[in-house]
Amino acid sequence: MDSEDKLVFIMALTRLLAGSFEMTGAFLMLAYKKIDTAFQINALLGLLGPLIFLLVSALGFVGLLGRITPGKIGLLLLGIILILVASRP
Repeated sequence: MDSEDKLVFIMALTRLLAGSFEMTGAFLMLAYKKIDTAFQINALLGLLGPLIFLLVSALGFVGLLGRITPGKIGLLLLGIILILVASRP
């Protein structure tokens, strides 16, 4: 398995784990049946989402370094920053 395959595998695995956290959170909300607990679980998941996004983006970014022009690297970084800024309340 070459380094690109490993990066793609890690990116996909990270997303699968994130999805598992989301599903677990939803089941916990249903199990506890309390709005305050559901709200707390949702808050934790809300913190986890951007961290997963940043991690997967960083992995993809590392995989693209050296293969794309510096201008496109700058655009990618700007895009990631804009997504984070735009998603803030």
